[in-house]
Amino acid sequence: MTPALLSWSGGKDAAWALHALRQRGEFEVVGLVTTITDGYERISMQGIRVDVLHAQAQAAGLPVIEAWIPQHTDNATYEASFADALERARERWPGIERIAFGDLFLADIKAWREALCARLGWTPLFPLFGSDTAKLAREMISGGLRADICCVDATQLDTGFAGRAFDEALLRELPDTVDPCGENGEFHTCACAGPMFDKPLDIERGEMVLRDGRFAYTDFTLASP
Repeated sequence: MTPALLSWSGGKDAAWALHALRQRGEFEVVGLVTTITDGYERISMQGIRVDVLHAQAQAAGLPVIEAWIPQHTDNATYEASFADALERARERWPGIERIAFGDLFLADIKAWREALCARLGWTPLFPLFGSDTAKLAREMISGGLRADICCVDATQLDTGFAGRAFDEALLRELPDTVDPCGENGEFHTCACAGPMFDKPLDIERGEMVLRDGRFAYTDFTLASP
């Protein structure tokens, strides 16, 4: 099989992309690439703690290539950090040239990733792109994926959804204006179990914090042994 990296946010879409790639058998995911915000020590956007990220990677049986960015960053800084991470990946896996993303339908994001990969000499893969997100959400849940909402954009979704499990009950209660997979940024998730992991993560829900007057982050921590 052709080796590939997977851009890993720690959420359900990245986790399901890993599962989909493994099921199809054309590409072998050999490592994860994750952007982490310095100072917070958390995955950017999702707000997932680094130790939870490492537990996810261990459960997936994959190493993580970390791309660290400052708290206040711009596209140029992000791209430089991402490029450095990909170079380190090539040192580890000489000749590797493909990286997969879990994007679902946002054409502008896909085009931006394609342009970035072209500049860096990589070929992007989008195993879930074009999916019907209502069907995909239910496929994830029925397929054994477990995830919790770790971030809510309060301008698009009530913060009462923060910290909840991504399950059938949640899908039934989401407003019609909200994508079932949160693809417009309405919410982000932390994947904790599923067919892509060899064991479930034992995580505990912590406090919810509102940042920038907009993003409601729920803290999930690894349970004490």
